[in-house]
Amino acid sequence: MRRIRSLTALGSAVVALVAAFILTERYYLEFDFVEQKTLNHDMDIPEQQREWWKEAVIYEIYPASFKDSNGDGIGDIPGIISKLDYLHDLGIDVIHICPHYQSPQVDMGYDISDYETVHPPYGTVYDVQALIDATHTRGMKIIFDLVINHSSDQHKWFQESRSSKENPKRDWYFWRPARWDDEGNRHPPNNWRSHFTVPAWTWDEKTEEYYLHVYAPEMPDLNWENEETRHAIYNSSMIFWLERGIDGFRIDTVNKYSKDVSFPDAPITEPSEETQPAAKFYNNGPRIHEFLGEMKEILDQYGALALGELSHFPYTEERELPFVSASTGQLNVVFNYGLMALGQKREKGQEGRSPFNVPAFKAELSRWQCFADETDGWVTLFLENHDSPRSLSRFGSNGSTEEQVRSGKMLAMLMATLTGTLVLYQGQELGMSNAPRSWPAEEFKDVRSVNMVTRAKETCRADSACLEKELDGLWETARDHARLPMQWNSGPNAGFTDDGVAPWMRLNDEWKIKNVEMQSGNPLSLLSFWRRMLKLRKEHQELFVYGTYRFHETEEEELFVFTKEWNKKKSLTVVNMSGQEKSWQGAASIIGEEGRILAENIGDGAHRHKTLSAWEGRVYVTTS
Repeated sequence: MRRIRSLTALGSAVVALVAAFILTERYYLEFDFVEQKTLNHDMDIPEQQREWWKEAVIYEIYPASFKDSNGDGIGDIPGIISKLDYLHDLGIDVIHICPHYQSPQVDMGYDISDYETVHPPYGTVYDVQALIDATHTRGMKIIFDLVINHSSDQHKWFQESRSSKENPKRDWYFWRPARWDDEGNRHPPNNWRSHFTVPAWTWDEKTEEYYLHVYAPEMPDLNWENEETRHAIYNSSMIFWLERGIDGFRIDTVNKYSKDVSFPDAPITEPSEETQPAAKFYNNGPRIHEFLGEMKEILDQYGALALGELSHFPYTEERELPFVSASTGQLNVVFNYGLMALGQKREKGQEGRSPFNVPAFKAELSRWQCFADETDGWVTLFLENHDSPRSLSRFGSNGSTEEQVRSGKMLAMLMATLTGTLVLYQGQELGMSNAPRSWPAEEFKDVRSVNMVTRAKETCRADSACLEKELDGLWETARDHARLPMQWNSGPNAGFTDDGVAPWMRLNDEWKIKNVEMQSGNPLSLLSFWRRMLKLRKEHQELFVYGTYRFHETEEEELFVFTKEWNKKKSLTVVNMSGQEKSWQGAASIIGEEGRILAENIGDGAHRHKTLSAWEGRVYVTTS
């Protein structure tokens, strides 16, 4: 009976969605493949420039929310294995698995209590080995998250460290005595603020000292100044898994390992607060490149990828190059969060966060495209991840289904034709969007969100208007949006888990019209469009992965226009990042009359040279 009900619901939903797509995309045409040829990249791209990780499309998987195989409401490793064919068919080359290690889950696995064991709801080490092998069997690669700035306070290293001041592992973490004021009140060693709670120090009653944590109190920072600690980290978190065949790491908070260990007070920038922002003291310390160099020696022995997360970083070309220079850097490539930060911070004295700003978006993307062209460094291309709201909600349309699909295709064209290592996050290919604002705050489970709600209630007390304003701010930036379960079909629980099982997080309300099964069977869907764009990216690899970038100014600031060029081949991408029709000069004035439309998201662009409809995009190519 469950199967019959599921098929009935699925049939009704498919009919409704196909009808909606036919109505809203009635002018859509398939890609124009006139004179399209698969390019011979091996002949045209110098061997010293080519790297598998430059050409790869990486897909980030959040294990708890991807696919539940055993009906406990939590995604797991066997669930990931069951969907590898889907990822292969999508055009994915590398899967990135977010932390799967044993953890109390204070911060969803970024608080690790044992690097060599798997979080039991996810599976076992044997399951992970099966995932590694199954991924390689399909010709794909696999990378893991490397979380080594801190451990869980439940890790055996920290348990020993806090057991006494004389313990051999005492110095594996940062312990400092209290400061006392003239009235005999105890205070932390300095005024640093942590990211999740305040302050960045927690008092330990047993040994009567404070320990440092730049994140939650349950996530104490490891002392990288101690050589013995570093080698234990390398052996347990890196070599253990490299020996089992993984292809590299996404390295969490890669610039935090070296700190100013004199622990000075941070400048007082918020006089009304006891703690102060202190990122300048625990990021990019004096030994950071030394430590990363040690890691690189290990990674190079295995030919492994080093993809670093530069968090809370001054995003300038001069500061980033030392990390990723092909000649002197210790990392292959990094996640640069300059683009992700746009509109996500409330500036001092500002009532709310800034709305999406297209010129700022274009400028940020353009400067890193130029960085890839003009230096020996490389860049990533990404619009969302497990720490951010959904890209469609931020950079696309929040309107009708038609506009959402069209804007999602526009973003796909944009990202697929830029230089860099392309990274997708699970559900991005479906156009998954943010949770509705109408949801109560209690639906959000992230430690950061929970702390924000607690502080908002304490600050606002009985002032409902104040509380709503604070919750608006939470909703705009919540990491929870990206952590809602993956939407596989129109059946119960969207196929993420079994019927009658409560998923660990609530499903987004949109799951019946945005899911894999429905979009896989629809050639006009966003999923189908992403498949085509990833195929085109590989076929035109010289242009889209390695080509020289040039930004083109237009009179309409919401248009993003750029060309890519390799040898005598050229492409032109033009997208309208707004909900209004825009005029523009046309393709011929930029790439000449020989330019042919390679991809478009409406289909009648050949007849409308001087305008672009809302959220419209086109990609042109020449081969002469």
